[in-house]
Amino acid sequence: MESIFSFKNIHSAYLDCRQNKRNTINALKFEINAEENILKLERELSLKTYHPSRSLLFASRKPKLREIFAADFRDRIVHHLLVGELEKVWDKCFIYDSYACRVDKGTHRAMLRLQSFCRRVTKNRTQRAYYLQLDVKDFFTSIDKSVLSQLIRNKVTDPDTLWLAERILFWDCTKSYILREKPDVIGRIPSNKSIFGKNNKRGLPIGNLTSQFFANIYLDQLDQFVKHTLKVKCYVRYVDDFVLLSDSRDQLLEWKGKISEFLDSNLRLKIHPRRQKLQPLSNGIDFLGYIIRPGYILVRNRVINNLKAKLMDCSDISKLHDSVASYLGHFRWANSYKLQKALNLCH
Repeated sequence: MESIFSFKNIHSAYLDCRQNKRNTINALKFEINAEENILKLERELSLKTYHPSRSLLFASRKPKLREIFAADFRDRIVHHLLVGELEKVWDKCFIYDSYACRVDKGTHRAMLRLQSFCRRVTKNRTQRAYYLQLDVKDFFTSIDKSVLSQLIRNKVTDPDTLWLAERILFWDCTKSYILREKPDVIGRIPSNKSIFGKNNKRGLPIGNLTSQFFANIYLDQLDQFVKHTLKVKCYVRYVDDFVLLSDSRDQLLEWKGKISEFLDSNLRLKIHPRRQKLQPLSNGIDFLGYIIRPGYILVRNRVINNLKAKLMDCSDISKLHDSVASYLGHFRWANSYKLQKALNLCH
């Protein structure tokens, strides 16, 4: 059986990785001697002498201040390699309605699926129904690495894949990084939103493909509990934001209590106390940048306001054009003709 660390596999991961990163400095440096660099990576992985390089640490300011650890391009190739192998094991195990970091899923499919559930539970808008929306408090910085490691070991049998998963999972990027941010900005990030001070026992760095897929593995336990123990028929999850629908408000309250207990006892996670919504479906569900109702979908006000701010700042026309194109791509999934007309974006 071919090793996952073959030149062919690494080269394939390299091609996947460079699709969105080809014009970055590190990607260009790697590409100059791509064959030699891939051969070096193959040797390091095969001999298990590979160690991740230093990450770039900076802050993302929208929608809120948070720390980002951006891996070196070379390490991103390894991340693509690992996720490709983990997908072979896990994707067939994930429930259908988990939509983040999966092939042929994503935000728009999640949003449309949720609307179809809205129609189902209201019997095509003829019956009153409710939604329960929850998310996990400080999700990425609260993930327990020992629990995650065991979950991976429960399903992955290939020793090379296991070794690489643990090398990346337990690599402490807080001990090896290049600061690309003002120190006072990083200092303003609350401790519960940071992986610093966790002694490498909790927390995944935001910004890595592996972190996104590890998060799916972690919360798959929740998905299985919701679908197979609670037997919830209308449930959609995107990362740590998830929605349950029912024609009974009391049923949703009961599920909420059991989900909270499950997360606490099995995954050492907490439901965010201020981001819990239990409301009639007629109010609309604020999910993934849209307001979703059984009969139509609107763009969220915050998305509209962000676009207006960008339109006011026209200092770079090329960037503005790309930004507007991105927003139009978002708008086209909603009932937004009047909105686009009001913003003079109709063609």
